[in-house]
Amino acid sequence: MTDIAVAEQTTKLIGPGRLVLVVGPSGAGKDTLINAARSLGADDATIVFARRTVTREASAAEDNLQVTPEDFSRLEAAGDFALSWRAHGHAYGLPRGLDDDIRAGRTVVANVSRMVIDPARSAYANVVVVLITAPAEVLAARIAARARASDGSITDRVGRSVAAQPDVTISNVGDPIAHAQDLLEIIRHGRPQP
Repeated sequence: MTDIAVAEQTTKLIGPGRLVLVVGPSGAGKDTLINAARSLGADDATIVFARRTVTREASAAEDNLQVTPEDFSRLEAAGDFALSWRAHGHAYGLPRGLDDDIRAGRTVVANVSRMVIDPARSAYANVVVVLITAPAEVLAARIAARARASDGSITDRVGRSVAAQPDVTISNVGDPIAHAQDLLEIIRHGRPQP
């Protein structure tokens, strides 16, 4: 079971900036594409890549802040997260500061669980959901290669359904830089460019 929390909204939807939610199964390469898009768009001050707070160890590909479950609960109770959720025995949160970035018209990019899509659409005026995916055998190989203990059973991770209502889907097989360029176009324009 996944628990989700969204900071209470007392006014209209948060905007005018865009919130780009990157979702997908374990091993799809979400962090790889996000990191490559960050490098490709490093000169664009209108794009902010949210740093998640997590209660599990991070891999080398992730830019997460790792905290204890107790510290996470304290941060959450203090209202430090714009969005938070629990999945697969771990807690995840996005910093409250992303609301200020969106209010200032910037685009915020975040790797999230599909479970926060509906709550995010209820809180933010301009949400774009990008599903990163790959065939099952590719997912299994990638999960095995990263050898992260918190991933649990590879079979279980690959077998999980990632039902989402994406606005755009990227099948991450082949050249990751080309896919990162596609992701950057979506980040900049809310959709892929022709």
